[in-house]
Amino acid sequence: MGSPEDEAYRLLQEYSNGFMVSQVLFAACELGVFDLLAEAPGPLGSAAVAARLGISCRGTEQLLDACVALRLLRVQVRTGEAVYANTELASAYLARASPTCQQHMLLYMARTTYLCWAHLAEAVRDGENQYLKAFGVSSKELFTAVYRSEAERLQFMRALGDVWSVEGRSVLAAFDLSPFPLVCDLGGCSGALAKECASLYTGCHVTVFDIPDVVQAAKRHFSFPEDGRISFSEGGFRRVVRVPGGLGGAAFMDNSNDVA
Repeated sequence: MGSPEDEAYRLLQEYSNGFMVSQVLFAACELGVFDLLAEAPGPLGSAAVAARLGISCRGTEQLLDACVALRLLRVQVRTGEAVYANTELASAYLARASPTCQQHMLLYMARTTYLCWAHLAEAVRDGENQYLKAFGVSSKELFTAVYRSEAERLQFMRALGDVWSVEGRSVLAAFDLSPFPLVCDLGGCSGALAKECASLYTGCHVTVFDIPDVVQAAKRHFSFPEDGRISFSEGGFRRVVRVPGGLGGAAFMDNSNDVA
């Protein structure tokens, strides 16, 4: 016990340093590393990455090497210079050009979720949320903190879209919705899950129900099929949902996240 070779000690180090792994991932996404490498005609050296992103050479090299260690990037030496490229993981989930990119969710976690977890001890001690310390927003409601600005609300909406681009089909296929001509997505946010539902179940009409500000943002910032099978309804979490054609044969999907 007490030596670097001890399994318990290695596990402790893995746990205590885990936040550094998250920050490397978050920083590389925020700085645009994966997007740059995805768009480049070939692998790039750290100096080229730094120059194109307008960031420090030394910091860039260290960040790229950390991403290699995490298997987010691959490195090879060409004419005496280390050059970097995205791994399959990064190409699929970290480059914006990919239809399954998770960047919006990762940046949401970096700017919102991570800040909440930084005050975990205070939350346990007080038995209260720590939104005031984390965001400067005093509220009992999670979504008042999440939607603390137009930009943050849009970030959250895009983040949910990222998740549903990967997990939507499997969630929707877990229960056969084909018998239902009407589907209502409660707390449907950007309508991303509704689009997946309409694509999977071609005979249904999907109504996205959410608060007015979210519905208006969804209509402004997101695109939808022109066949008219997705519509929006505004309201509150405790208000009646109005579904076109009434409730006969309707199915409800609760996508309202942390709302009880």
